[in-house]
Amino acid sequence: MGITVDVQDGIAEVVMDNPPVNALTVAGWFDLAEKVTAAGRRPEVGALVLRAEGKGFNAGVDIKEMQTTEGFDALIGANRGCFAAFRAVYECEVPVIAAVHDFCLGGGIGLVGNADIIVAAEGTRFGLPEVNQGALGAATHLARLVPQHRMREMVYTADPIDVSLLAAWGSVSRVVPRAELRDAAMEVAARICEKSRLVIRRAKESLNGIDPVDVNRSYRFEQGFTFELNLSGVSDEARDAFVEKRDADFSK
Repeated sequence: MGITVDVQDGIAEVVMDNPPVNALTVAGWFDLAEKVTAAGRRPEVGALVLRAEGKGFNAGVDIKEMQTTEGFDALIGANRGCFAAFRAVYECEVPVIAAVHDFCLGGGIGLVGNADIIVAAEGTRFGLPEVNQGALGAATHLARLVPQHRMREMVYTADPIDVSLLAAWGSVSRVVPRAELRDAAMEVAARICEKSRLVIRRAKESLNGIDPVDVNRSYRFEQGFTFELNLSGVSDEARDAFVEKRDADFSK
């Protein structure tokens, strides 16, 4: 369990395995950032596949850890950890192929939105439930996956959408049966690995350089509002309700 890395035939495979739903602790986000960055720096690596075992690709931050930690340490840690992990995917020296199954929520959107190529299993759902937990964030990355007005609707309602919509918009490269997901991602990675390592690394760097939005700065801007909401008290009530499996009371 945890986060593992395996390199074969020029492909680095980074796997998240954190039951029950692959929500990551503060330490888990930083660990993911370090492993993605280190794998991308290995000279023999030409592409990186980011995937998960078990139920779901990623369910975001570990809300239970946040609610059982005194003060703001867990909130600050989650903010910084997510920022580090999302940036690591975006700035990885080689293309990152995200292989997504079941669901991709919250922080998972940050990872996938910053990936270079997305392959997904049939029936996978993508969403940002942040407002339900009194938080904001990763709209920066969702806006790389869906049109602007759908992004706004998804943020306001917290409703997820099916992968078929992302495929229709061209955000997802392939939609395959769950049993074929890893092979499909590895196939894309293998095609990239046929190219010059140097050329592909410069291609990644150049494409990041022409992006119209600075994803790192944009995401940090969003995070400021999450901290503001937390200070207001509304976030604690939302997270407590989530942990206690009840409806949040926002009347106070």
